[in-house]
Amino acid sequence: MSRILLLGGTTEAAEMARLLAVSGQSAVYSYAGRTRAPVAQPLPLRVGGFGGIEGLRHYLRHETITHVIDATHPFAAQMSRHALHACAAESVQLCSFERLPWQAGPRDRWRSVPDMEAAAAALPAMPGRIFLAIGRQNLAAFAGAPQHHYLLRLVDPPTDPLPLPDAQVVLARGPFETAQDLALMSKHRITLVVAKNAGGRGAEAKIEAARQLQIPVIMIERPTLAGRRIFHHADDVLGWLESTGAGAAGDHGVQDASG
Repeated sequence: MSRILLLGGTTEAAEMARLLAVSGQSAVYSYAGRTRAPVAQPLPLRVGGFGGIEGLRHYLRHETITHVIDATHPFAAQMSRHALHACAAESVQLCSFERLPWQAGPRDRWRSVPDMEAAAAALPAMPGRIFLAIGRQNLAAFAGAPQHHYLLRLVDPPTDPLPLPDAQVVLARGPFETAQDLALMSKHRITLVVAKNAGGRGAEAKIEAARQLQIPVIMIERPTLAGRRIFHHADDVLGWLESTGAGAAGDHGVQDASG
C-alpha cells in the first residue's frame, strides 16, 4: 500500500491536498505549525516539526510512508533539505512541487540579492520607508539598519518584541489583490520593497503594485538545493505518483497550479 506525506503550508500544497483527497490516496498533510489558525485541509492533518532529519526518518518508518511531496514554501530550505536526506536514507520516493519564480519585466526596478544578509546590506544609507515583505522569521537581519521605518505584513501578531525599533505591523492573510497593495503602499508612503522571490499569484500583488508605482524592489532569490526532482504543475506530480507506484490518480480536471 502506498502512503503519501504532503509537506504543506502553501497554495500549491492546498491544491495537491484536494487532488489527493479526490483521487482517494492515503495521505497526510503536514503543517510546520508557525501559523496559529491554519487553513482546513481535506486530508488528515499533523502540525509541528519532526525533530530534524532523524525525527523525520522515524516518522517515515513509523507511518510506513512511501512517497513524500515537498510542497513547502520555496524558502523553506531547511525542511526541504531534511526531506531530501531522510527520504534518501529510508528509500522513500520524493518530489518537490513548487511555483515558478517571478521574472523581472522591463518596468521593474529590481536588485537581486542571494540572501537576507545581502538584502539588509543593500538598503540605502538614507532613511526610507521599507515594506519588509519577508514574514517574521528573518527580521533580525535588518536590525543593523535602524534608520528606516519598516512596514511588516504578518498573518499573526508577533509574540516577541520586534528587533526593529521603528516598525509597524499590519495583520492580513493573503492572497492579496493589486488594488489592496497599491493602497497599502500609497498609504504608508513606501519608498522600497524587500521581497522573497516566492513566485505564484497569491503574493504577486506587491510586485505588481511596486511596478505600477515605480518603487524599487530588493528581490531575494531562492536558496538552491541540488538533487531534487521538482515539478511546477499538479498533473506532473500526479503522473509521478502513478509512475512510482502510488496508483493512478485518474483524470480529475487537474489545473496548472504553478502560479
